[in-house]
Amino acid sequence: MPRHATQNRPRLHGVDAARGIALLGMIAVHVTPSVRDDGATSIAHLLASGRASALFALLAGVGLALASGGTAPPRGVRLRQAWAGTITRAALLIAVGLILGQLDSGVAVILVYYGLLFLAAMPFLGLRARVLLPLAALWAIATPFISHALRVDIPLPTPGDPTIDSLARPAELIQQLLLTGYYPVLPWVAYMLAGLGIGRLMLSSSRVALRLLLSGAALAVSCFVLSWLLLQQGVMEHLIEAGTGMHPVSRPFTDGVLNTSFYGTSPTTSWWWLTIASPHTATPFDLLHTIGTAAAVLGLMLLLEHRARAVMLPMAAIGSMTFTLYSLHVVLLATLLPRDHEHALLLHVVVAFAVAVPWRHYVGRGPLEAAAAALSRAGQSAVAERTTDRRSP
Repeated sequence: MPRHATQNRPRLHGVDAARGIALLGMIAVHVTPSVRDDGATSIAHLLASGRASALFALLAGVGLALASGGTAPPRGVRLRQAWAGTITRAALLIAVGLILGQLDSGVAVILVYYGLLFLAAMPFLGLRARVLLPLAALWAIATPFISHALRVDIPLPTPGDPTIDSLARPAELIQQLLLTGYYPVLPWVAYMLAGLGIGRLMLSSSRVALRLLLSGAALAVSCFVLSWLLLQQGVMEHLIEAGTGMHPVSRPFTDGVLNTSFYGTSPTTSWWWLTIASPHTATPFDLLHTIGTAAAVLGLMLLLEHRARAVMLPMAAIGSMTFTLYSLHVVLLATLLPRDHEHALLLHVVVAFAVAVPWRHYVGRGPLEAAAAALSRAGQSAVAERTTDRRSP
């Protein structure tokens, strides 16, 4: 019998499938050009740029909520155990991320930022959905303004991933991770809060899944359309006048600003930049739009779990070991399967399925997932032992 079949707690395959879609979306963005030869945005970037990584981050919050009690937020010893487990998982993510950052993969490695997001979520683990979801919306609206104000007088960072060598320059590293990097933690906490809130809902309910799909789609469409309307009503002229300064962009933004990636943050040459919903700008419109798309994808996958579970299981297998597969993908990009390979996207996707499906069936957790789980259990056990010692005569 496969090891995973013996697990007591039922696993939400819809969450895994959504996580698998996030990983494949990020792979597609990594290995395909953002602009086709005819100047149009490529399909992969049109669909997944900014949205796949946001889905990845939101699902981190969902997973953290499920691991810390689901619909019942932890209290007392359970809360301290959840903190300990979160710290150990974050430490592993950060360590692996720093190592992968050393490789010449051409990827903006998310893992160090991801680990910090876990740490940033710790103060909110004891909250319920009715607090977390409004807080996520408030965070998504307010922190981009704070980030913009803080970044006005900050020089742009040197391009590149956080690495082990970055530890020698802690002030620069912290500035990059919190404010100026590709996945800036300060505004990205909105994804963790939204994910925690969603994870506190009854995700096994098809009614909840349908609400996530419909409300997420409505939020995503309304934010994108409103941003587009503002651009048509004179905002675009303000942006052209202000320019981007030295801020990196994937192409001239006048060619299609809403499909242009800004590599993490919006320019600070004008406050009007905060009205765009472009990928990787961390503006209120971008954050709310991508929270909406992420919620909609998760809702759809949870519905499919009720109606077509067998069809989605291969994607769920990928989603059950994204830490391992993401790391493998970065290593392959830096070694055997670089992005300029003729069939890079196809090969990276085939590798993901070829590894995940049999591994999930015959082994269970991926190797890095197993290591994270073991560290988490060790941290929780240490808290339980200290609590027992205090209560002993």
